[in-house]
Amino acid sequence: MLIRRAVLEDAPQIAKVHVSSWQTAYAGIIPDETLASLSIEARTAQWQRSINNHRNLNEVALIGDEIVGFAVSGPERDQVKQYDSEIYALYILQAHQGKGIGKALVHSAMKELRDRGFQTMLIWVLEDNLPARGFYERMGGVLIKETLTFHVGGVELAEIAFGYDLDTIPG
Repeated sequence: MLIRRAVLEDAPQIAKVHVSSWQTAYAGIIPDETLASLSIEARTAQWQRSINNHRNLNEVALIGDEIVGFAVSGPERDQVKQYDSEIYALYILQAHQGKGIGKALVHSAMKELRDRGFQTMLIWVLEDNLPARGFYERMGGVLIKETLTFHVGGVELAEIAFGYDLDTIPG
C-alpha cells in the first residue's frame, strides 16, 4: 500500500471510491434513493475542485495502481472551540477495510496537519455509523460535546465529532 498526495488525474478514481463507500457505509442510514442516485461524474467534478483547492490536503491510498481509499483534511470549518484542523472525509472501499488503510490515512493527515502548524484535529461522523465511530474511538479520538445536523435525501441526520491532540499521534 502507498499513500500519496492526490493529483488531478486521480479525481475519477476518488469519485468511484466516494460513491461506492457511501453506498455501502450509509445503507440503512441515508435513504436508498439518495444512495442510488449518486453520480461518479458529479463526484469527479467535486474532486477536481477539491484537488485544485490548495487549502485542502487530499491524500489517496493505493494498492498497485488502484485507489482504494482517500482522506481530505485542512483547517477546521465549523468553529468548534479548541480544534483548529479537521479531517473532512475519510473513505475506504469496503473490500479493503480492516487492513490498516484508514489508520495509515489518518496518521498521514495528522502528521501533515501538525507539520502545517495545527495543534488539534477533529473528524465528524454520522451518529448512526457505528463502525466508523468504533474506528475513531480505537484511534484514540475523544468524543466532543458539539453536534451538527446533516441534511441529505430529505432526512436530517446527527453528526458527532471525535477530537485529537496532534502532539500525540495514536498508534
